[in-house]
Amino acid sequence: MGEKEAFYSDQYQNLLKKYGYSEKDIEAKIEKTWESLFFDQDLKFYHQTEDQMAYITDTGNNDVRTEGMSYGMMAAVQLDQKEVFDRLWRWTKKYMYHPAGKYKGYFAWSCDRKGNKNFDGPAPDGEEYFAMALLLASRRWGDGKDPLNYSKQAKEILAEVVHKGENSPGDPMWNPDNYLIKFVPEVEFSDPSYHLPHFYELFARWGNEKDQDFWLKAAAASRKYLQQSCHPETGLSAEYAEYDGSPRFEEGHGDFYSDAYRVAFNIGVDSLWFNKDPWQQEEAYKLQEFFADKKEYTKYSIDGQELKKPDYLHYLGLKAANAAASLAGENEYTEKYLKDFWEAELRKDERRYYDNFLYLFALLALSGNFRIY
Repeated sequence: MGEKEAFYSDQYQNLLKKYGYSEKDIEAKIEKTWESLFFDQDLKFYHQTEDQMAYITDTGNNDVRTEGMSYGMMAAVQLDQKEVFDRLWRWTKKYMYHPAGKYKGYFAWSCDRKGNKNFDGPAPDGEEYFAMALLLASRRWGDGKDPLNYSKQAKEILAEVVHKGENSPGDPMWNPDNYLIKFVPEVEFSDPSYHLPHFYELFARWGNEKDQDFWLKAAAASRKYLQQSCHPETGLSAEYAEYDGSPRFEEGHGDFYSDAYRVAFNIGVDSLWFNKDPWQQEEAYKLQEFFADKKEYTKYSIDGQELKKPDYLHYLGLKAANAAASLAGENEYTEKYLKDFWEAELRKDERRYYDNFLYLFALLALSGNFRIY
């Protein structure tokens, strides 16, 4: 154990402060970013409704996604915004949750803004973020009455994602043989950006006792999988990948593009929280070296070949995630990436949802405010 292992030391390095940004300016930027994303009339994607509920809109697709709802809950618990957290969770449970059937205990990954399900199926990144946010909420605020009995809600989700199909219809979200998270329950391939070993470490400690061993094995398997799916020279990973880490092209997501940007953030936070994998420092360096001379971004094969330029949807998200990779280890590029991140502006256009969330998460992590409670 060392000083970087926040789980053991409860010390969270403020990397922005270390590189010369004042605590006052950092706090002001966090407050402004939160207010902009949740309450500014022109920038917000958070919308309150009646009955003490609220939802978050994917502004690029005009729907409500488990990704965004769970991200909003994570941001709220990190910033001690209990009312926002509770509103989002009430909406999620009322409209996205499946109380019965094949997907019992899961959440429809997309609804319209009135709460009608666009698709019944779940996306596992939503469930894992819901469970983690709920466990942190329980530890930070304590459990309340249903549905705000956070720890019970989290444990119910964690039971379903592991054991679905054993005594009821449906498929689990993790492959029971290799301990890897699936892209969706019905398929046998993965999404590297879904792999959150730092969450699984906590699920093992705070989740259902009988699944402790499963989650520890899942954490180890995910760290190994990330090494397999990230290119050994460029550090780039595909959006979708087979269980051996090789890019999966069948659905058109075998290259480095939108989903894959999150991998840099995830390895940064896993290194900050648990620091169990020295490879993560090497990976951060490779990614930052690859993008260091790029003036604008495009789509890449994982070996670094520039592909035909698509509509570049999430330039700020990539910039934020690559800055957060510095949490895995400082190098000659750290100052540049932090400066570029600090000077970046929030997006104001219709694609602001994904990018601005990654910006907020990176800001919290780089300032020592993305924490375990």
